[in-house]
Amino acid sequence: MSEENNKTESKRKSRETVQPRGQGQGGRFATLEKPKDFSGSVKRLAGYLKPYKFKMILVIIMAIGATVFTVLSPSIIGRITTSLYNSVKTGAPIDFNFIKNTIFVLIGIYLIAAIFSYFQQFLMAGVSQRLGYDLRKQANEKIHRLPLKYFDSKTVGEILSRVTNDIDTIISTMQQSITQLITSALTFIGIFVMMLIISPMLTLITLVTIPLSILITKNIAKRSQVYFSKQANALGELNGHVEESYTGHVTVKAYGRENQFIEEFNEINERLYSHAWKAQFVSGIIMPLMSLVNNIGYVFVAVVGGIFVLRGNITIGAVQAFMQYTRQFTQPIVQTAEIINILQSTVASAERVFELLDEQEEDDESHKVVKLENPKGEVEFKNVTFGYSKDKPLIKDMNIHVSPGQTVAIVGPTGAGKTTIVNLLMRFYEIDDGAILIDGVNTKEMKREEVRRLFSMVLQDTWLFNGTIKENIAYGKENATDEEIIRAAKLAQADHFIRTLPKGYDTVLNEEISNISQGQKQLLTIARAILANPTILILDEATSSVDTRTEILIQKGMDVLMKGRTSFVIAHRLSTIRNADIILVMNNGQIIEQGTHEELMKLNGFYADLYNSQFAA
Repeated sequence: MSEENNKTESKRKSRETVQPRGQGQGGRFATLEKPKDFSGSVKRLAGYLKPYKFKMILVIIMAIGATVFTVLSPSIIGRITTSLYNSVKTGAPIDFNFIKNTIFVLIGIYLIAAIFSYFQQFLMAGVSQRLGYDLRKQANEKIHRLPLKYFDSKTVGEILSRVTNDIDTIISTMQQSITQLITSALTFIGIFVMMLIISPMLTLITLVTIPLSILITKNIAKRSQVYFSKQANALGELNGHVEESYTGHVTVKAYGRENQFIEEFNEINERLYSHAWKAQFVSGIIMPLMSLVNNIGYVFVAVVGGIFVLRGNITIGAVQAFMQYTRQFTQPIVQTAEIINILQSTVASAERVFELLDEQEEDDESHKVVKLENPKGEVEFKNVTFGYSKDKPLIKDMNIHVSPGQTVAIVGPTGAGKTTIVNLLMRFYEIDDGAILIDGVNTKEMKREEVRRLFSMVLQDTWLFNGTIKENIAYGKENATDEEIIRAAKLAQADHFIRTLPKGYDTVLNEEISNISQGQKQLLTIARAILANPTILILDEATSSVDTRTEILIQKGMDVLMKGRTSFVIAHRLSTIRNADIILVMNNGQIIEQGTHEELMKLNGFYADLYNSQFAA
């Protein structure tokens, strides 16, 4: 729960999407988000790989093996060409035995390279998935250690994006791009060495084309990034629009706004098409231009190599091998450029995950041992001062005393501080000054879970999960028996409607919990609270959106639940709290009136005005 002041802030929609990288070669050049501290984040990410350093060393060894055997093959193929050329030139018979043996050698080389490559991918897949497992585990554990104020300041989408999209991006990059980066670097070195061995002069000719290739790649990639960024923004906007139209389809139809939504969708869709088309087109230019530059270099190598063959400076097989190397030479450069851009986006994702992991947690309370063995439910606020921000205190010197078993109603306008009292009672937020006592014990001396164990909550916004009705009720008590669950349902007036369902207590609630009514949801949450057998209850009026008959059932269930327990009722309809033992009237964080309904009506003050305004008709 968050304070009403925070609730008045307009609802932000998280429209974060997986960043599109395009489907062509150039599409992966799109760097949509750059990291704030690249080197620092890379070092931290590398730290997560330390437990797997032996496997990473094996990955590098496998990559070296695969690259060495792959790079050797063109040179060996060249020997076959040279043998055939010499036979034709001299008129000697073709050495089929040499060719056969060489082919077997090539098959062996390709097989060994494939084995090395397989084990490289196998090991890297294990490392990357384990890294993802570790990050997800840490993120999940972190979320449960974060204070409520963190969740009040972030949207659900923002948090989910860090735990899902960002970690998936890291895993994908580790599994694919890192191995590709290692292989590309080793392939480039291997090919360069083989080219130098064959002919330093031809190597020099090939190197002349590299600056031009890099220049083309850099300039086009920069232009494509702009369009990919616009594509991502348009895609996020489109997703948000679709979400709005589907979640609010009843309202859209009720006000006849279908055509307006269709027109808005078409406009966004048109922009997305335009940006996506331009992004793919511009990035797609890279490969044709690279091929053009490579072919020019290829021609020069072929001409000069032919001259060298005629002069006897080099064998024809060596020229053939060199030309194959020339074809492959720029490919690792292009791949490396792509991967570096992907790494930028990946490190940015890692930073977002690290931001979550670095968030300030709730203070460690493992040293606290105070427990209430037989809690009675006496609650006292002593000079409590609190504000969501230090410079704006919401509650000042609040004093409340509630005896065991009393029902306390808290009323007041929106933003008065009603929900804040609940947040402080359950230590969702820590007070700035004063003390909150339960049975005379300061709640700060107890662990948070010990404090919260004393409470149960029945809120206006019900929370049920995808599972059976039995499982949802049993959430209130660990290892609850079927008899206890059914007894709690009966006391909550829920047993009858549960038994009318096709599978009774084994009926599975769907993800949207749309297969039971709002009132039935409330009855299940009351049954859950009854099963928990709390000392203190917090009730946010649960009958405001149900029919009169269901309201009576819910009220009966709540009466059973409240019997003999200290209860705090956040009241919206004042008619429901006339029998409360104490009514606290709040405004601007202060208790301005206090007493029973009759006492407050006699005062003819703020409460009387509120009450009379609800029944003015």
